[in-house]
Amino acid sequence: MKIYDYAGKKNISGERIREARTRLHLTQTNLAVQLKLSGVDVERDSISRIEIGMRFVTDYEIRELSKILKVTPAWLLGME
Repeated sequence: MKIYDYAGKKNISGERIREARTRLHLTQTNLAVQLKLSGVDVERDSISRIEIGMRFVTDYEIRELSKILKVTPAWLLGME
């Protein structure tokens, strides 16, 4: 599988994930725990890599992140 970049990053949602996480005063570890409780196994270092654009984000991760971070999936994707 070829790895694709968009504007030098592997995702477009990382910056917004960080913004929403910090607004809720969640650490990356807290967010990883919340994701695991919702059935998505993501480690703290993966959250860091997502936020700096070095890791892909799957559709089901976007869905669960939006629930935990209290934003819409469209907002995470920069569509609103």
